[in-house]
Amino acid sequence: MTAYVALIRAVNVSGTGKLPKEELKAIGEACGFGNCRTFINSGNLLFTTNLHETEIKAGMEQRVSDYLGKATPVYVRSAAEMADAVRHDPFTDDKASRRFAHFIDERPAQAMLDEARDVAGERMALGPRLIYVSYGEGIGKTRLKLPAVKRGTARNMNSVARMAELLAGME
Repeated sequence: MTAYVALIRAVNVSGTGKLPKEELKAIGEACGFGNCRTFINSGNLLFTTNLHETEIKAGMEQRVSDYLGKATPVYVRSAAEMADAVRHDPFTDDKASRRFAHFIDERPAQAMLDEARDVAGERMALGPRLIYVSYGEGIGKTRLKLPAVKRGTARNMNSVARMAELLAGME
């Protein structure tokens, strides 16, 4: 069994996409996953399974979309991938609450960073199926426009590190 996290985009944020933790856990159990547990109320499901990532993604997206009544992307990462995300964070000199991993499905390319507009002190770097952004003054004050991350979902590095730790304990 491999430990994974499913990161659901735009749930329980600013009043959109209400998906209670109990319902998210039930969705994971309906998919046949073991050891289902949520992490904070922002669309993070940790679990174990022998299924392949593509099967996990398809099952979760269908069930979450059925529940919410709209297409909702899900980003799946293994315990090893989450540990790599923490290990390769290039901005550890900034507060973890101001550093974000923007998870995307494709391998990021430099062209994605080149599209950034209104950069004012933010730092960006490519990672393994993610883009790191250090928001300097904080995400609440940024005007950064990074089109590539609109196709993904973000978690601050405090959350990424904690989920990596929890996943490691599930394997």
